[in-house]
This record gives sequence, structure tokens and C-alpha cells, in this order.
Amino acid sequence: MTRATGNDWRPALAPGALRRHDPVRDAVLLLLPERVGVLTGRGGEVVELCDGTHTVPGIVDALAERFPGAAVATDVPPFLERLREEGWLR
Repeated sequence: MTRATGNDWRPALAPGALRRHDPVRDAVLLLLPERVGVLTGRGGEVVELCDGTHTVPGIVDALAERFPGAAVATDVPPFLERLREEGWLR
């Protein structure tokens, strides 16, 4: 199986990964066995769109609509790639 990149990648949580809201921290947590990632800022909203149906450009477009003027086109793709490299996304 080849690894999708760029415009054709449809990010989704890795098998076994869960996304949960932590009311104490008011943050989104990514959970894997023996690992916890805390997403701050708008990171949780980015990961919310990682459902396997949206491409990276689609995620960028949706976030640009929600947050006009934000640097989503330059910030979101490397953020998603970093999450994939760390094993949170497939």
C-alpha cells in the first residue's frame, strides 16, 4: 500500500487512537495505548476534520472558512504531517 501525500491524503485517526475532550484542561486529548497527546489552541478542531473523508486541501478550506485571515494554508498541512509521523494519523 502506498502512502498518500499532498492533495490525495485523507487523514484519519490511526487505528486504536481516540479523540476525547478533557474538561479539566479544556483541551482535546489524543489517546493511544500508553500515550496521550494534548492538543491546544485550534488543534482539536483540525483533528476533528480528520475523519478519512476530507482531503488536506478540504480541511484547509473548511478551516479557512471558519477562521478568516488565519494562516491555515501554511500551518495545517505540516501540523497534520507531524501528527502522522508521530503515529496519531494514518
